[in-house]
Amino acid sequence: MKSRRNINYTRLAVDEDHVGRESTFDPRFDMSTEGSDKVPWKSVALAVFLLVFGCVLLLLAIFIFTGHMGGDRSQAYGLLGLGTLTFLPGFYETRIAYYSWRGAQGYRFAAIPSY
Repeated sequence: MKSRRNINYTRLAVDEDHVGRESTFDPRFDMSTEGSDKVPWKSVALAVFLLVFGCVLLLLAIFIFTGHMGGDRSQAYGLLGLGTLTFLPGFYETRIAYYSWRGAQGYRFAAIPSY
């Protein structure tokens, strides 16, 4: 495969809006406060569901491991994995929603994705 090392690059055209001044505003990173007041109820409900469902799966795995419930160890490992995968995001989003509701500094409902 040949390599093209002698390529002449040209400068792109300069945007006319930014000629002669330094612009530090980037609208992609603008966090307006108008969306922080709305509570994303569907997302909060999903987070609470994931938290509760993860707790149930983790408890079932513990019951199988300790012998209080019938089942194989492979079933317990499966429940443990699924319980972990549902508990962690549920706990994380529920914690953000709770601290936002309490008004803790640094927590906003805008940090929760809305569906």
